Amino acid sequence: MNMLVFELRDAEKKFFENNDFKDYNITFFPEPLNDEFVETLSPELLESTNVISVFINSVVNKEVIDKFKNLRIISTRSTGYDHICVKTCQYKNIAVINVTNYGETSVAQFTFGLIIALLRKLFDAASVMHKFNDVPESFLGRDLSKLSLGIVGTGAIGGAVCRIGKCFGMSIYGCDLKIRQELVDKYDLKYVSLEELVKNSDIVSLHLPYTAANYHMFNEDIFSKFKDNSYFVNTSRGELVDLRALYKYVESGKIQGVALDVLACESVSFHCTNLADKLGGAPLNCLSEALYVEKLNKHKNVIVTPHIAYETQDSIDYILEQTMENIKKTINGDKMCRVD
Repeated sequence: MNMLVFELRDAEKKFFENNDFKDYNITFFPEPLNDEFVETLSPELLESTNVISVFINSVVNKEVIDKFKNLRIISTRSTGYDHICVKTCQYKNIAVINVTNYGETSVAQFTFGLIIALLRKLFDAASVMHKFNDVPESFLGRDLSKLSLGIVGTGAIGGAVCRIGKCFGMSIYGCDLKIRQELVDKYDLKYVSLEELVKNSDIVSLHLPYTAANYHMFNEDIFSKFKDNSYFVNTSRGELVDLRALYKYVESGKIQGVALDVLACESVSFHCTNLADKLGGAPLNCLSEALYVEKLNKHKNVIVTPHIAYETQDSIDYILEQTMENIKKTINGDKMCRVD
């Protein structure tokens, strides 16, 4: 099998060095696959490639897919696959496969790292000490055991967040289409509507996959119902949050702290040094988001990290193991790994 791996990161190299995939002829690229980069691939590669593996920054649209003449499998090293044109793959009988249930412990731990950093003002306090300044302000924090936690999305990651919240002695609310009775029984999770959750939670943590139906589900209306002086954390998908509306309630002081590990337009917001760098060809919606990211970043009570919640060596190794195993199963005719 001739396979191309795009967006190869340093943390992934050791996996391929330590494993012998003798049935695969693998070519690696650090760049994402998109309309521009596919034009740099040789005709020989486009003709011979059977499998491609991508990550979330690739844009595998119809035009990209059509460049490959003998493509049989597109594998994404992520749970989400909205960066792949599944409709084109269905038409051309190309299997699309993803990786599910990875990194729940890593993401849950990172989520609580963000929560503690916000509530205990860790970054402000460390910054003052780095500058050897007098301490001009109070770093008065909050005790987690006295606060309520609202978890929107109680799947594998949300369940792990629930478990940690219970260890801190928090009261926990949950909102999901599917009720997990084991979370109710073990951790006293109380399922409520989204509106009731945001009204009663001191901290709201978002753990949902993205679908077109839940685009900007956290919008002006929902943020207006948040409890005063509450905190908001998103380690799931940026598309779920209207940053303009979020900024409004951070600016007003209703929302006391925000931590975002994900954005809708990460290639623009995470990989350009300033707003001027983003003006060349970026979509208007991405430019708008980038503007609000810069505005939010000016607030001391806002933490923005570059999509690293899942990024532990353990999670990355698991993703790669599952990716190669799912490709092998799909080659052997197993359709259970396919998302289409």
